[in-house]
Amino acid sequence: MPDIHPSAVVADGARLGDGVVVGPFCVIGPEVEIGAGSSLKSHVVVEGRTSIGENAQIFPFASIGHQPQDLKFKGEKSRLVIGRNALIRENVTVNPGTEGGGLVTEIGDRCALLAGSHVAHDCRIGHDVILVNNVMVAGHVTIGDFVIMGGGSAAHQFVRIGAHAFVGGLTGLENDLIPYGLAMGDRASLAGLNIVGLRRRGFEREAIHALRHAFRDLFGEGAGTLKDRVDAAATAHGGSPLVDEVVAFLRAGGDRAVCTPRAGEPGSRG
Repeated sequence: MPDIHPSAVVADGARLGDGVVVGPFCVIGPEVEIGAGSSLKSHVVVEGRTSIGENAQIFPFASIGHQPQDLKFKGEKSRLVIGRNALIRENVTVNPGTEGGGLVTEIGDRCALLAGSHVAHDCRIGHDVILVNNVMVAGHVTIGDFVIMGGGSAAHQFVRIGAHAFVGGLTGLENDLIPYGLAMGDRASLAGLNIVGLRRRGFEREAIHALRHAFRDLFGEGAGTLKDRVDAAATAHGGSPLVDEVVAFLRAGGDRAVCTPRAGEPGSRG
């Protein structure tokens, strides 16, 4: 059975799993579902058609599932889905989807949204993602597994961030960041590969070397369009899973351009 503090307001219809703890002054709406073992510390508000997986830890003054900050939103029945083992710290805000983005915002398992971070409408966030304090993720952003966004960084609307990428603190990311990429700067440039993250997660040396060579072919000095370079990298280094993932990401394309090294900077600082 849930453990609900007397000062909390839990609307009829809300579904709380076994062992859920609802602390003082929390408010939970009628269409909310919270998985077993989760804990809402105090002053947490969860509204809308929101589903939160098992063992979530949600800290004071988080606002989860309130209507999106999109002036086109007209009250459509959109959803917010958060996976298992979420860590949601103080003052975090997460919004559901809109009609223009598929009516759902999704956050995977084991994600950490640290104090003051914001996830806007229609975002798709993978598993094991960390948003450090005051990260701002605009609408329609896609973030792959194991991405880390440093404190105070921001992602522009419709940006794609590939798996295992790292966005430095205070970085403004306006364009797509390749998987395993490292973005830095107030207006982000591609500063190399996230080699530290690759090593920490146990990727083999041979796979990292292949990725380094492909990165230089893609973003180093030389002639040819990005498409030409992608094709050349696929031919030269195809068969390496990491390289294949970067090639697939670039070929898929998106609404934004690709984050590249600044002019005059080497394309292989990873």
